[in-house]
This record gives sequence, C-alpha cells and structure tokens, in this order.
Amino acid sequence: MKTIDELLAEGVSGKRVFVRADLNVPLAGDKITDDGRIRAVQPTIAKLAEAGARVVVASHLGRPKGAPDPAFSLAPAAQRLGELLGAEVAFATDTVGASARETVAKLADGQVAVLENLRFNAGETSKDDAERGAFADQLAELADVYVGDGFGAVHRKHASVFDLPARLPHAAGFLIATEVGVLKKLTAEVKRPYVVVLGGAKVSDKLAVIDELLGKADRLLIGGGMAYTFLYAKGYEVGISLLQKDQVEKVKEYMARAEANGVELVLPVDILASSEFPDLKGKTPAEYVTVDADKIPADKEGLDIGPRTRELYASKIADAETVFWNGPVGVFEHPDYAGGTRAIAQALVDSPAFTVVGGGDSAAAVRTLGFDENAFGHISTGGGASLKYLEGKSLPGIAALEV
Repeated sequence: MKTIDELLAEGVSGKRVFVRADLNVPLAGDKITDDGRIRAVQPTIAKLAEAGARVVVASHLGRPKGAPDPAFSLAPAAQRLGELLGAEVAFATDTVGASARETVAKLADGQVAVLENLRFNAGETSKDDAERGAFADQLAELADVYVGDGFGAVHRKHASVFDLPARLPHAAGFLIATEVGVLKKLTAEVKRPYVVVLGGAKVSDKLAVIDELLGKADRLLIGGGMAYTFLYAKGYEVGISLLQKDQVEKVKEYMARAEANGVELVLPVDILASSEFPDLKGKTPAEYVTVDADKIPADKEGLDIGPRTRELYASKIADAETVFWNGPVGVFEHPDYAGGTRAIAQALVDSPAFTVVGGGDSAAAVRTLGFDENAFGHISTGGGASLKYLEGKSLPGIAALEV
C-alpha cells in the first residue's frame, strides 16, 4: 500500500488531490457535537495543502436516500475543517455537478475544498457496479490523484471508497496507515493477556466478531444492551430489558465454546434497572434500582452495569497487555447511567496495556465524559471497520489501496 509520504516525495504541487475523508460527525441541528473525525483527517489534508496540492475533500454524512437532504449537509463539517486548518475552505453545494466543477476549477495551489455529501448521489452506495462506476468516473474528472483516509468507510464497497482508487494513482493517508497498524496489533501482533470489552445495543451486531475472538482473546467482557441476551441464555429473567430471543441459542453455543477454548467470558453481576427509559434531552434525574443480574424485576429494564460489575471489569482489565473496547456498557448519554461506561474508560486509562477504543459510540463516550484522548493508546474513527477487520473480513477500501 503506497503511503502519503511516498506520494509527497513524488510531488503534489499543482495537482488536484481527492481525499476521501470521513467527516460523518454527529450533529444537533447544524451544530457538530463531536469533531473527532474531522480532527483525525486534518493532518493529511494540512500536509497536502502545505505541499501545494489543490485538495478536494469528499465524505458521506448520515444516511440520506441518494438525493439532497439539507439535514445531512456537510457544510458544518467544511466550516469546522477550515477552523482547524486556519484557512478558508471552499464548499461545493453538490457532488459532481456545476458547483463541484466550478469550485475545484477555482482552487489555487495549497487551497482546500469540500464537496457536498457523497450520498446525495445514488451512485455512491449503489449495489449495481455500472451505476457505482459511472459515479466514480464523474468523481475522477475532478482529480489527478486519490488519497484514501476515510477509515470509517473502508468496510463499504462504495464508489468513492472502492471504485475511485482504481481510476486514479492512489495512496493511503496518515489516518488509514495508523488505523491499519493498530489493527495488526490486535490480530497478528497481540501481546497477552488480550482483553476485549464489547458493549452496544444488539448482540446480533457483534456475533461475527465474537465468533472470531473466541479463538484469539483471553477474556471477553460483555456489557450494554447485548448483555441481556447472554444473561437470558444463562437462564436469568431480564424483565423488559433489550433481548434478542432469536440469538439465544447462538449465544449459548458461544458460551460453551468460550469455556472449551479457555476464554474467560465475563457477564455483569449487578445492574441498574428502571421501569422507563431515561430522558436524553432534558436529562431529568432517573429513578432506578440496583439489582443482582439474576434478579431484574419483571417490570424493569437494565440500563447500565452496576457498581460491583464496574469493579469486576476493572480488575479483569488491570493485568492486560492489550485491550480493545467497542460499545458503551450503558446509556452513557444520561448522567445516571454513565457510570459503567466511565468505569470502563477509566480502567483503560489506568492500565499500562496498549488500549484501543473502537470508534463510534465508544469514541463519542470518552470525549463526552471528559477523558483526555491522549490517555488511550488509540481511539479509532471507525467502529464498524474495526469490527470487520477483527472478524477477519477483507475491507474493500483497504483492498483498493493495495492494488
């Protein structure tokens, strides 16, 4: 895989360099609530601009239906990128139309432009190779060179991720190079004990990675909504907690395999449970009880791991050499149910291990809860991409850069 350092050594001054970034940031209206992904790609964009490239940045945001939708505009991200770069960033109001062509044509050496949301064009995400390829052809007309640096999208076979690199000279940006290096430390170069913390809402989202980790991890700590399917599989009643009954037999199989393989699979021993889901907007105080994991009342749902579980999980992380964490272990957006996720983050901070926060909600959680990002070994920008890699799957966006 060609690196951006090699590309820069060849010279990019005066060239139009298309950077596929991941500016898929969370928004409240038109306000960015977490700019971590923009900050992560900023070094690549800045270095190219410094070298005199005419930088064309493109990304998706959210899930628009292949047509323009103001709610998913990249305009706020373009503005924030300009603030981080300390320079004006031009913004094209379409992807490959008149605005995009005009905006790119006006770029001088060292200047940066952002195209509107790629998913406003149906060709970006099309499953039809010809339709996707036609959109990639249009994007290729805007550039001379391609730099892939949108790690959060490399598990998608999309036009700007998979098809476009085949049409232009290409290289990997700083972020993708870093992310791939980190993932190798979680797969091919693991230091043990290797502890994996998995949270999030649905166990079905994590089945494939659990399947793979049962042959690689030393310990699996389970939390979040997915934990209740595991607890139910042990024969516990889980009240009105999130439960995927169709996954119970698979979970039982995994628990048996973990025992057979000598993998320690650790489940919550106590739970914060309530009869109603908390108010995440006004964040009014929640009413809850702390109960043993096998005594969740029939009219209540589990919303966070309890204090004994927090201590237990911290102790299971303390002697690790490598820790990977993907998914919050409670409804961290509400202060009354943030304690479990905070405890996991603190345990990673306190650990001397190589610690990786696996993107998505986990990355947002550590920032929301006020942790110093530099206290972790690495905070990934792509939770889905990280999981696919750990599942042993090929990532289309990485494969395209390796050709």
